Amino acid sequence: MHARTSGKAQQARIEAIQAEIYELQTVLGEDEDAAQIVSRHIKLLHQYNEAKDATQILIGKLASYRQATIRQVHNDYGLADDD
Repeated sequence: MHARTSGKAQQARIEAIQAEIYELQTVLGEDEDAAQIVSRHIKLLHQYNEAKDATQILIGKLASYRQATIRQVHNDYGLADDD
């Protein structure tokens, strides 16, 4: 058996969701296009991944030069495993 939500509770939930939508639109901008936001985010992630890959290559070369492990180089520079 399904519990039914009262009309007042449903209306309160609708108003809360509408308020949340308004708040998000205010933060993002009224005329922002979701596709543009996603596209910009993907572009930034791509740039981040390229920089991270290049950094990991340099860390690998540094580890090889020092005859150390990559983990040791990460520890030397205070880098977390997820960096």
